[in-house]
Amino acid sequence: MSVTPVRDRRAERTAATRREILDAAWELVRAEGLAALTMRDLGTRVGMRAQSLYGYYASKHAIYDAMFADGNRELLRRKRDLPESADPEQLVRLHGRLFLDFAVEDPVRYQLLFQRTLPGFEPSPESYTPAVEVLESGRAALRACGIRSQRAMDAFTALNAGLAAQQTSNEPGGTRWLRLADEMWDMYFARYRAPTSKGTR
Repeated sequence: MSVTPVRDRRAERTAATRREILDAAWELVRAEGLAALTMRDLGTRVGMRAQSLYGYYASKHAIYDAMFADGNRELLRRKRDLPESADPEQLVRLHGRLFLDFAVEDPVRYQLLFQRTLPGFEPSPESYTPAVEVLESGRAALRACGIRSQRAMDAFTALNAGLAAQQTSNEPGGTRWLRLADEMWDMYFARYRAPTSKGTR
């Protein structure tokens, strides 16, 4: 005889309210910038007193922390949806293109996830976990190309972050720096890809 699980409706309501607050926080920072987020404005947006927000998030930095995790989980989800490629180099390029598209579609989210724009904010270990998974997925794609050194990994992330930063800072909504991606990746592979599958450059 099967037993129907008892729903924890209070927990469901709490989770829904936390999601509503988080969505409102994203809306506010996209309109006003990361540093402009205030508990008063956020409370107004969701129809709550600012003090009541602390029942769901302990501080403004806790909200930033939840946003940090939220953004990285979305990037990780998209990485997991990448098509399989028989060519390892093509897969690396797909990872790079996905990152660039993700960065430029939401510059404020890019700032929170990849730039230190909030004084005193450090993501919690729990929220940083999906970011580590994002990095590891890129590292695995590079290893499939015979690229294994930390230096080469650092070069790949620096290359992509640089293109994203240039695009979002100097030409939001444009493609000037994005158009350089394939040329930059050609140079990267010429420098770092091992001549054989046994290489460890």
